[in-house]
This record gives sequence, structure tokens and C-alpha cells, in this order.
Amino acid sequence: MAKEVASASDMATPSGMPLLRQKGRVTGYPLPRFASLKSDKVRMRAGPSTDYPIRYVYEARGLPVEIIEEYDSWRQVRDSDGTSGWMSAVMLSGTRTGLAAPWHGTKGDLVVLHDRPIGTSGVRAQLQPRVRLQINSCDGHWCSVAVQHGGPSGYIKQGLIWGVYPGEIIGR
Repeated sequence: MAKEVASASDMATPSGMPLLRQKGRVTGYPLPRFASLKSDKVRMRAGPSTDYPIRYVYEARGLPVEIIEEYDSWRQVRDSDGTSGWMSAVMLSGTRTGLAAPWHGTKGDLVVLHDRPIGTSGVRAQLQPRVRLQINSCDGHWCSVAVQHGGPSGYIKQGLIWGVYPGEIIGR
């Protein structure tokens, strides 16, 4: 049975970086960590084997998920809605992706995609919540991103992306 794990936002240091409270018992990589779906169709199961029932089927290659536990060739993951379950490790990629502020959906707020990593720079696009992003790099404050499937690229404030921890530096 899977144990409950605090969310990354509950485990931040004063600098805003998440506490990496443990290492995966299989890979030795930090937990929690973000990954993305490698295939167009990925099953989330109730437990770490094909003997467990399927809870959800995701049909969105590149969707970000947070790995919160490891067991053999299975990873317990959590999606942006907080739903957790188990996926085969071969269905997950280390490619970093994100979602434009999925929590903005109830307010109807748009996420601004800027020309440069400055709030006063030009606006390339205004993105609906949950738009899927390819993460190119993050400096702890801004992320260089591209909208998946050939969309525009630019910069988004790091705190407006699900799939990147506060203060996390990627690709620098």
C-alpha cells in the first residue's frame, strides 16, 4: 500500500527550494521530482503492478506528473489535480514539461508569455490555464518555455507553472 507524502509546496526551504526529503529506493534520484508522460496512452493503476485495477488512462504525451515514490519498476505519481496512483517507469520521461497555472482556471486568469524574463517586456501570448509547456530552462524566477506542439515560445514567471518547484534551476 502506498504511503501518503506531503506535497512539494509543503516542503519548501526558506529560499523557496523544495526539501528533497528522501531519495528513491530504486533509482536514488530525489523524491519528489517531476517527470512527463512518454507515451500517448498511459495507465494509472491503484497499486504498483498490473494486478491492480486501472484508475485513469491519460492520453496526453508530455503531460507533467510528480513522482512521489518508487517501487521496483513502478513509480507513484501525482498529477496537477492531486490525483495519485502508480505508473510503469517505462511510461515516464525525464523531459521537463509543465502546465500554465492550472489553479487559475476558476478565476479565468490568463498566463502571460513574455518576450524576455522581465515583467515589463512585450507579451508574446496570453495562455489559458493548463496549456502544456516544454520547459527549456528556469533561473529560479523565470522559465524559458515553448507551448507544446509548435506553439509560441517565451518566458513565464516560474510560480505560474505546475511542473517546476519554486526556486528550482533547470538547464543552466
